[in-house]
Amino acid sequence: MATIRRIILDVLKPHHPNAYEFAMVLADLGNEYDVHLAVIEVDENTETVQLELKAPSIDFEMVQAAIIEMGASLHSIDEVDAFSQINDRPQD
Repeated sequence: MATIRRIILDVLKPHHPNAYEFAMVLADLGNEYDVHLAVIEVDENTETVQLELKAPSIDFEMVQAAIIEMGASLHSIDEVDAFSQINDRPQD
């Protein structure tokens, strides 16, 4: 089964929670989650942010649910690094 080790997301979020709080909630979702959040654009009510998450195994569904729970919306999945342990099979 493949696992996601790194993912970059484009997210539209309200001003609250702020970037610090938003990143901390995502980092607390999993073991060894490393979150990098960059604010790309700000308007009167929202912020466009780029999120980079790294971990040995990322639970994307949980991340997506947390983003929605904080009042934000996922605009796009811009990059994904996935790893499959099937590669450990012996060669024929």
